Amino acid sequence: MNNNHRAVPIAIAAEEPILRYGIRRLIETQPDLSVVGEAADSPEAIKIAIELKPEVLLLEMSATLSGLQVLTYLASMRSSVRTLLLASPADKSDIAEAFSLGARGVVLKESATRLLLSGIRCVIAGQYWNGEKAFAQAAAVVRSFAEKPVDGNQSPRDYRFTPRELEIIAAIATGCTNKDVGQKFSITERTVKHHLTNIYDKLGVSTRLELALFAVNHRLDAYELPRVRSRVSTHVKYAQTV
Repeated sequence: MNNNHRAVPIAIAAEEPILRYGIRRLIETQPDLSVVGEAADSPEAIKIAIELKPEVLLLEMSATLSGLQVLTYLASMRSSVRTLLLASPADKSDIAEAFSLGARGVVLKESATRLLLSGIRCVIAGQYWNGEKAFAQAAAVVRSFAEKPVDGNQSPRDYRFTPRELEIIAAIATGCTNKDVGQKFSITERTVKHHLTNIYDKLGVSTRLELALFAVNHRLDAYELPRVRSRVSTHVKYAQTV
């Protein structure tokens, strides 16, 4: 390796030791990349991201590793780490929220190793990665994961959304949880769920990803932007672990 060039520090957060081992060995073959830490669960992932300050965090989405909670905490801490998710097809419903919380890319765990390396270098370069190619904006990555496109020919007015429903759609599209939405608009989580049920029925969708796609495609993610543009709460339960 040319000593004039610093190897980019990478951290790996994955539940299974064999997965961490395989990724580490792959990265070690690359002279421009270096593994500086590993984690097996969410608290450890947060700890190595904050203490070791890697440039890229490879973050598995699994039962033990809640990628969304890790991203939420890192966002609240304004961490500069660029997160590349290691996901399975079953995680698609969380993709939109993950990107709104700051994820820079996603790689499916069954992908070829070259795609993982391409994803790492893509986010290092400041772009976004959808598992196969680079994008300049996160919204384009979210669209690429659409499982069931919502009719783009219809105007939001055709769905007869109430003003409150439009605010909630915007909040969900920017990454708010039901709890965040309730706190923002001073309503209960039960009321938020009721509004979401009505919104899903009007759109004919069933996931937050589909709702976020609709919002992005119709520019509803910026509806009443000064009021509903959400940043995550700093009161995250993992804060005490670091």
